Amino acid sequence: MKIFITIGLMLSFLSISAQDISEELIPYSEIPDYPETFTAGTVAARMIDGLGFRYYWSTEGLTPHDLAYKPSPDGRTAAETIEHIYNLSQVILNSTLMKPNIQNAIEVEMSFAEKRKLTLTNFKTAADILRTSDDVSKYKIVFGTNELPFWNNLNGPIEDAVWHCGQVVLLRRASGNPFNSKVSVLMGKIKE
Repeated sequence: MKIFITIGLMLSFLSISAQDISEELIPYSEIPDYPETFTAGTVAARMIDGLGFRYYWSTEGLTPHDLAYKPSPDGRTAAETIEHIYNLSQVILNSTLMKPNIQNAIEVEMSFAEKRKLTLTNFKTAADILRTSDDVSKYKIVFGTNELPFWNNLNGPIEDAVWHCGQVVLLRRASGNPFNSKVSVLMGKIKE
């Protein structure tokens, strides 16, 4: 009997540790420290870091009820808004990887948790590339034969994603699951 209790406790600890590790792999529970120098790359990266932080906390703890919430028949659900933010994160990432945006013929179904983690990872990868860049002008947005300069990334997908993070916060409040009041977007941390 003692052996079963011991094995049960060990499995519980392993499960808890695995959850802690997987949560650690998700970026932006805090904004990373800012760089010591101001360059186009560090400023653009910081914008994406701020977006990642807002996205992390606007989507943290959403329930299936929150994801399905829709304010009106013509409105988007929170899940549809999150899907749109994910697509914007792909455009931002592709720009920094200097890859064209290609509509995938096969859409892969992801759970909300998978999509959330991938969106945050996309933001982090793009920010890390920009942070070390000497020339952000090379990161164009490419759709087919159309190339847009990096400026369009700023006022396009980056700011659009910030806009939609605000919508997710509004939707979650309306569905009865308010945004964590301890989040400080000014400091990029959770208030003590």
